[in-house]
Amino acid sequence: MERYFPELVDAVRAALPPRCVVDGEIVVAQGGRLEFEVLQQRIHPAASRVRLLAEETPASLVVFDVLALGDDDLTGEPLARRQEALDTLGLDGPQVHATPRTGDVDVAREWFDTFEGAGLDGVVAKPLDGRYQPNKRAMVKVKHGRDADVVLAGYRLHKTSTAAKPLLGSLLLGLYDDADQLQFVGVAASFPAARRAALVDELAPLVVEPGSPQADAHPWAGWENPAAETGDRRPGAQSRWSAGKDLSFTPLRPERVLEVAYDHMEGTRFRHTAQFRRWREDREPRSCTYEQLEEPVRYDLGGLLPGAPGV
Repeated sequence: MERYFPELVDAVRAALPPRCVVDGEIVVAQGGRLEFEVLQQRIHPAASRVRLLAEETPASLVVFDVLALGDDDLTGEPLARRQEALDTLGLDGPQVHATPRTGDVDVAREWFDTFEGAGLDGVVAKPLDGRYQPNKRAMVKVKHGRDADVVLAGYRLHKTSTAAKPLLGSLLLGLYDDADQLQFVGVAASFPAARRAALVDELAPLVVEPGSPQADAHPWAGWENPAAETGDRRPGAQSRWSAGKDLSFTPLRPERVLEVAYDHMEGTRFRHTAQFRRWREDREPRSCTYEQLEEPVRYDLGGLLPGAPGV
C-alpha cells in the first residue's frame, strides 16, 4: 500500500518499533467523519494523482492488533496479551492510532449508538483468550439493522443464468431525491435458486424494451454508454473498480416498491447489499425518498482519532 499512501510511510516508521508486525486499517477522514468513498479514490494508477490526493486527503492508520514485536511471535498469545503489547506502543496520533476498545458492555453499547455519526457502521467483539487466526474472521461484527422502502427500477441476471433458464441475480434499488430524481442506492440479492427463476417471470410485465419510448424515459436511461471516473453512480457506470465487469441490467418501469433491510449508508448509497423483506403494494414509488432514512447523530471523530488529518 506504500504506492497509494506515501504520506503514511514516514508516519508509520516513526510511530512503530523498527521490527514489528501489526494488524490495522487505513482510514481517511473529512469533516470529522470517516469517508470510505474518499478512501477508495486514493487507489489510483497515476502517480501524480496519488501525490495530489496524499496532500488533499491524507490517510491515517488505526492499529487493532500486534502480531510480532522484535523476535517475539505473538500470534499464539491470547488477545489480552496482544492488547497489552499494543498499549506499550503509545500510538496516540496524529496519523497512527490504537483502536479504541473496552471490556464494558454499557460503553460498547454507547459506542454502537454514537460512533455511527462519525462514519463507523458498528462494533467488533473478540474473545480475550482468542489466539490470532490468519485468514479467518474470528470475531463478531455487530452492525445496525434498519428497514427502508425503495423503488425497483431494474435487475441484473445471475452469473449462472442462461438463455434457456434465466435467473435473477440482484434487484436494482432507487430512492427519489429532493429534485425528484430517482437515484441508484444499491442492490438486493441472496435469493434461493427457485426464487431467482420465479422473479424473472414475475417482473417480466415491467421490463422496458430497448429502443422503446419507455427506454428513453427511464430514470437511468443512458446506461449503455456510462462515463468512467465522472462520479456517475448509475447502476451501469464503469469505474476503475468495475473495469471489465458486465454491469448491464434489465431496466424495469419504476412502479413497484419493496422493503429492504440495510445496515449503513455510505453517502447516498447502501454500503452493503440490502436484503429483500417484502413487496409494499401499499406504497407509491414517489413516496420513497431519502427522508425516510434514519440519520445517525453526528459525532466528532476527534474523540476517537485525536489530531488525525481531516478530523
